Amino acid sequence: MSAERPVPAVPAVPAVPAVPAVPAVVVLGPTAGGKSDVAMALATSASDGERFEIVAVDAMQVYRHMDIGTAKPTAADRTAVPHHLLDLVDPDHDFAVAEFTDAAALARAEIDARGARALLVGGTGLYLRALTDPMEIPGSWPEVRAALEARAAAEPIPQLHAELAALDPVAAAKMEPTNARRVVRALEVCLGSGRPFSSFGPGLDTYPPVPYVQFGLRWARPMLAARIETRVHRMVAAGLVDEVARLLDTFPDLSRTARQALGYKELIEHLEGRVSLDEAVATVVLRTRQFAVRQERWFRRDPRVRWLDIHDDPVAESVPVIERHLASLDQPDRSDPSDRSGSADSHRDHADD
Repeated sequence: MSAERPVPAVPAVPAVPAVPAVPAVVVLGPTAGGKSDVAMALATSASDGERFEIVAVDAMQVYRHMDIGTAKPTAADRTAVPHHLLDLVDPDHDFAVAEFTDAAALARAEIDARGARALLVGGTGLYLRALTDPMEIPGSWPEVRAALEARAAAEPIPQLHAELAALDPVAAAKMEPTNARRVVRALEVCLGSGRPFSSFGPGLDTYPPVPYVQFGLRWARPMLAARIETRVHRMVAAGLVDEVARLLDTFPDLSRTARQALGYKELIEHLEGRVSLDEAVATVVLRTRQFAVRQERWFRRDPRVRWLDIHDDPVAESVPVIERHLASLDQPDRSDPSDRSGSADSHRDHADD
């Protein structure tokens, strides 16, 4: 087993204004939709006096040494525009959403202190909601979780879900009975805290006004599916298999989260001799497409998102629309005050309007 690495303590978080002078900007959407390219275009084309710093909202980009498969921004992009919340921990650490929110609060305080505007980019829905809608985040109980994971490996997940339903029917009703990770987490909290999992905060079904303006990139599914397949093959050509092999050599005890990352899980199976490379790559493509559908469904529930339908070029089709909207927000007499927080009903824009 590898030596346990201490996780650096997150520095004390400076106070962050409850409502910044201008709302932070969010670019969200499914994987392979062009979010990072749009964010870089916004940040590098900002008008005089406007400075953006990018905040990555991605549960896998927090891990060091996982670069190709997580589509991390290039070194050139990170030099051109400040990026935050990348490479926070080694991949043998089980990173929690509470750690992410702590690190994000520190980053936001630094960005605000420099007079810049935060530009959040990502596809991890829970992490994003934890930033836009601060919530009470349950703690962790490793011994309870380990026992539950052992049971999940030996028993049908719906059986554990039935136990959750007895303890917390509200939480159980909001998740699929076969979703092992969510069921185990909810049971861990119920058993470890002695409180229903659903009692932590108002939940994810409320959408109050927040000091963020959110833009979603939406593709027709066949087009996004083609982009996903192209990107997966590019990652393999760029050396993803070697990256996964090095990861296993350096960190034989990968965290359960890192080990389940798309692209890494499947190539680990290949490197362990369980499937061929072609089979592994095909599975990555399939699972990534399925993941993109789940992302879209998650984000679609939020009525505060202004959706931009993309047909070919996400930068050319979305950046002018976003820039026009942000310019209107910076002139309160020309905009709906409620829209400064993105709290109006869901919007749908077309770049060619």
